[in-house]
Amino acid sequence: MVIKKLLIANRGEIVPRVMRACQNLGIKTVAVYSEADKNMFYLKNADETYNIGPANPVKSYLNIESIIDAVKSSGADAVHPGYGFLSENASFAEAVFAGGATWVGPPPAVLKSIDSKCYCRQIATEAGVPVVPGTITIISDVDEIYRFASEYGYPIVLKLDKGGGGKGIELVKEEGQVQAAFERLSRIGTLAFGHPECYIEKEIINPRHIEIQFLTDSYGNCVCLGERECSIQRRYQKIIEESPSTVVTEEERAALFEYTCKLALAMGYQGAGTMEFLRSENGDFYFMEVNARLQVEHPVTEFLTGIDIVQNQIKIASGSELGLAQEDVVMNGHSIEARVYAEDPVTFCPSPGKINKLVFPQMDEKTLRIDHTIEEGGAVPPYYDPLLAKVISWGPTRLEAIANLSRALNDFKIEGIKTTISVNHLILNSDRFASGDLNTGFIEALFKTARGDVKPLWPNM
Repeated sequence: MVIKKLLIANRGEIVPRVMRACQNLGIKTVAVYSEADKNMFYLKNADETYNIGPANPVKSYLNIESIIDAVKSSGADAVHPGYGFLSENASFAEAVFAGGATWVGPPPAVLKSIDSKCYCRQIATEAGVPVVPGTITIISDVDEIYRFASEYGYPIVLKLDKGGGGKGIELVKEEGQVQAAFERLSRIGTLAFGHPECYIEKEIINPRHIEIQFLTDSYGNCVCLGERECSIQRRYQKIIEESPSTVVTEEERAALFEYTCKLALAMGYQGAGTMEFLRSENGDFYFMEVNARLQVEHPVTEFLTGIDIVQNQIKIASGSELGLAQEDVVMNGHSIEARVYAEDPVTFCPSPGKINKLVFPQMDEKTLRIDHTIEEGGAVPPYYDPLLAKVISWGPTRLEAIANLSRALNDFKIEGIKTTISVNHLILNSDRFASGDLNTGFIEALFKTARGDVKPLWPNM
């Protein structure tokens, strides 16, 4: 099939990113927007635009009926969901197909199956891929948690079977926390995802978070585009990502690629996706989950490999065979991405408002890329994820990539709202980051050190 007009069912920086891919493929674009986003500058670059509802995302970007109406009104023959919102929603994918359009993503049946993390853990176990020790089926009551903890010991982690985005994770350090954590997690699951079911994992102490970007087509082909180190997080959400990881050896990379393709093919996956793994302090890798969509940090991999992931998504969805073999994928140099959020740099609380002044770093397409949808005088609404921009650097070595990113962030000025640029500076300037000594507790440890002398370490607060 030939895709002629594609609707992007999302907002923010992913919209112009998908637009660029479509323009390179000769595909017309349709953008949707809420009342809060009606002045977004990228709307001017779309071939058509449609208002899908008020600012409340439940009534706009999460409103399947409203988006499908826009698909039908525009005559779009394909839908790209971006990331977040409805990007992994099987019901939305089914509605797109029912409306006669092509879904740029995994088939709805696959989305429905892998929405369950326990299902993915079962598939991994059957395929011989190691998983984090824990249950591979949902737990029925709190007594099951006590029994698990008596066998494996504390700390343990309770996770929602269906949920994501850093939500639905409870760390339990001792027996007295079990009942409250179980009730709290069930309540969050019901309210946020409509599913209170959860499972148990043994806490991996100070792990590294390593993910593998992959592409699969409908012909049984699978290639991996390298790994990304995503260990620098707060509240289980990533701040800085890089590739390659400083710790993954060639032998480990080959094993992770094998695990990834085994899992993707066993799931019947098609399109772009990410397999996420934890690496323990003693070097063991465990499969954690699959992200069935385009990742926020995909530019890191694109910079490193020169492969356009979004174009490949669209080609695969149109029925094309993946024109890549594993030996065609070359990881060149080093790439790092820093996310800039409209958040207080100490508390990480959202900081919506008006951007009074905006200065971008000097651009060099070989070493720097900034994906954003901000402009001077523009508003940052309080209704959505506070991500403002992604600053991605490249260098022939990791040290040069860090230097390029540091210079760019130093020249990136946003006034009128609080941002996390100073947090990125703090991370990049730390000795631990420079040495590659990373784990998911990095931010917490860094903050404990920094707060003793906040002003010199946190510029422009």
